[in-house]
Amino acid sequence: MQVKGGLMSLKKLAVAVFLSCVLSFAAKAQDQVLKVGSTPTGIPFTFLDTKTNTIEGVMVDLIKEIATDAGFKVDVEGMQFSTLIPSLTANKIDIIAAAMYITPPRKEVIDFSGPVYTYGEGLIVPKSDSKDYKAFADLKGEVVGAQKGTAYVEPLQKSGLFSEVKIYDSIPAILADVNTGRLKAGFADKPILAYNIKQGLFPEVRLVDSYVSTITGSVGIGVRKSDPDLLAKINTALDQITRDGRLKKILEKWGLN
Repeated sequence: MQVKGGLMSLKKLAVAVFLSCVLSFAAKAQDQVLKVGSTPTGIPFTFLDTKTNTIEGVMVDLIKEIATDAGFKVDVEGMQFSTLIPSLTANKIDIIAAAMYITPPRKEVIDFSGPVYTYGEGLIVPKSDSKDYKAFADLKGEVVGAQKGTAYVEPLQKSGLFSEVKIYDSIPAILADVNTGRLKAGFADKPILAYNIKQGLFPEVRLVDSYVSTITGSVGIGVRKSDPDLLAKINTALDQITRDGRLKKILEKWGLN
């Protein structure tokens, strides 16, 4: 009986140790903090709230919601758009949550979640310019601007239509030059241009309603190719958030319907 009792005690001890390890692992998973790279100038997708000195916007709200469902925590860090992918591949961040199109060249370097929101490029000109531009060709011979690292730069350059395609670090920098008349026209994410203009930040800029977008894409959340498990968690959470209406509420909160 003593031997049998000893074996039972050992079994109980083994079970207790196993459960303790499982609970400890689960607790560590819940405490896992992943670094998220976002841009401070992509309102309403991502932007720096100067009152709180934190990055806010659609993609920030979304990645926080995903993190809650997937069982990890996030630390959102602001950085220039063109540095997001290099920072991810260099392990400086773990996730990209910004207004970044899912494109074939980018998919060769990193992996993306399912699509979050789809849109095209918008065209801005000085408010004093009332011409109804519809396509690239309507601005033939002019100097135009685009943001470094975006999907718009190469098509603009390869078109051969413009005397120069000026490259800017941020969309507000493009808006500022068009606002002061230093730049004839600028191409950038249409929702971001529309949101900035709606806020009255650049009163001498006009978003050209007649212009037809030619570079349409969907934004997604980026992760390293070496993190398939993380991607699976993100996609599972994103699917649930889309189905239950939380994604729609986030988009509506920031004026994206």
